[in-house]
Amino acid sequence: MSTEIVTRAGFASIRYAQLWEDADVLCSALGPRPGGTLVSIGSAGDNALAMLLLDPAEVVAVDLSPAQTACIRLRVVAWPLLTHGELLELLGFAPSARRGALLDRVLQACDEATAAFWLPLREEVVRQGAGAIGKFERYFDTFRRRLLPLVHGRSDVASIFVPRSREERSRFLSERWNNLRWRILLKLFFSRRAMGALGRDPAFFAHVEGSVSRHVARRIEHAFVDNDPVENPYLRWIMTGDHGPRLPLAFRPESHAVIGERIGRLRVVEGTLEDLAATGIAVDGWNLSDIFEYMSPDGFETAYASILDASNRDARLVYWNMMVPRRVPTSLADRVVQRHDVSTPLAAVDQAFFYRDFVVEDVL
Repeated sequence: MSTEIVTRAGFASIRYAQLWEDADVLCSALGPRPGGTLVSIGSAGDNALAMLLLDPAEVVAVDLSPAQTACIRLRVVAWPLLTHGELLELLGFAPSARRGALLDRVLQACDEATAAFWLPLREEVVRQGAGAIGKFERYFDTFRRRLLPLVHGRSDVASIFVPRSREERSRFLSERWNNLRWRILLKLFFSRRAMGALGRDPAFFAHVEGSVSRHVARRIEHAFVDNDPVENPYLRWIMTGDHGPRLPLAFRPESHAVIGERIGRLRVVEGTLEDLAATGIAVDGWNLSDIFEYMSPDGFETAYASILDASNRDARLVYWNMMVPRRVPTSLADRVVQRHDVSTPLAAVDQAFFYRDFVVEDVL
């Protein structure tokens, strides 16, 4: 993340125990990068791991939160140590009666600081999985277990994931799902106040204008109608607590061995993007998540300039906007080209439906 957010948000505990941005869209946007250097906002590490599928020489996962880097380091150790099925169990992406034993095996191979971070969380990991105990995941858990049943029964929830044509999905949303109680729930639970208190940090909304709940309501149509919910692991987790038959990219069976073979190419850095850029690193591709939303216009311009200074020619920048419009600052526009030809078709199939804008830019 960026220097500007350090003093305004807390980073001591796990905010995201799994990723909520579509790795398929990210990796398609970056394209193959054999021998290149890629940088990713760390978060829980899932998308940095997926970027290993692009065959780079190195992926640098950078995050200023010790809790988030502990999530990444747990995965890095677990990946070659556990089978694919065991990894899913440890993270809570599959049922397990042996999660404690799996965690103990991994922590024995971890560095001291990572083991010390996870040991107090052992009971939570046993109950839910290491990929289900972040603040954002708890927010959705509260929604799913306590509030959604007041609006829709299990049969309605299950019906979201029945194969349908686009026309049939639109009719399901308007006639069966989008009732008055659902609209009230969206307005209250996905408000700026509720999401800031229970999900994201309130500081992340400092530059947001407009209604968060109205934005979410608009994006529901993208998830329910424009794309097929059957194929959406993010929507399915929110509604049911598991990813369903289609896992996020890094956790698919066909990805497991490749990532395991390349796990040594992933480097974890605790710090800010600006700190990393100042080291003299030369980068060929950036996964910048939605970090620019958290910055003031001046802070965004400063961070963006440092990223460009650390980029090789033809490097690609990939990032999302949820509610704050951020694209290359006017003062730096002559240094990049906006790749709408890449971003527009990918945005149309983005399964992580909270984001309204997907940006791809190439460094000149």
